[in-house]
Amino acid sequence: MKLLEDKVVLITGASRGIGKAIAEKCVAEGAKVAFTYLSSEEKANALATELTKDGGVVKGFKSNAANFDAAQALVDDVIKEFGTIDVLVNNAGITRDNLLMRMTEEMWDEVINTNLKSAFNLTKAVQRPMLKARKGSIINMSSVVGVSGNAGQSNYAASKAGMIGFTKSVAQEIGSRGIRCNAIAPGFIETEMTEVLDPKVVEQWRGAIPLKRGGSPDDVANAVVFLGSDMSTYITGQTINVCGGMQM
Repeated sequence: MKLLEDKVVLITGASRGIGKAIAEKCVAEGAKVAFTYLSSEEKANALATELTKDGGVVKGFKSNAANFDAAQALVDDVIKEFGTIDVLVNNAGITRDNLLMRMTEEMWDEVINTNLKSAFNLTKAVQRPMLKARKGSIINMSSVVGVSGNAGQSNYAASKAGMIGFTKSVAQEIGSRGIRCNAIAPGFIETEMTEVLDPKVVEQWRGAIPLKRGGSPDDVANAVVFLGSDMSTYITGQTINVCGGMQM
């Protein structure tokens, strides 16, 4: 039996990068997958086509996770389509990097709303059906930057640190009803976004990692499958660092 057999997984921001890998891995492990996208409709359609060609049950939903009402409508639509939501992966996120002295209010608000408020919106929206079912797994995508901080990323670090505190609080609130809430903190994950970086810089980053390599999106997706599956039923309120030893 596959690890996510017959579970319904909702993933925000899954048209590319880590989110796409999570969707692919969940389908491979037997899940029915609903995923959101905001603007990349072509990539979203391509992903849905790719994942359904071998019998996977997948549907993309255009939705802005940072909008409270849109998040509630999304959950209603997913339940109407799939009947339930067993696993929520709050993956939607952006960066707007700059030194604090040059950071605008807009840059701050955009990152906090997309990265942190979206987790509140979706978690609140799935809470009622999960409470009714007395089961569920909520997985919040944080970052090692949220643990250690990083110059030029005060907005991003604040949003990801907030995600960890949010995760611990939610875990305490709804654990008695059989619902788990955990966070994943990826380190240096090599995606299409890192391909444009100077190769020398990338090599320096790899050299500073104890495992001497960058992570892959699949490394993060594997952690999501574990936390979404019944293999982790006694794990809640935790942050798993998927970082090759960057954060110990």
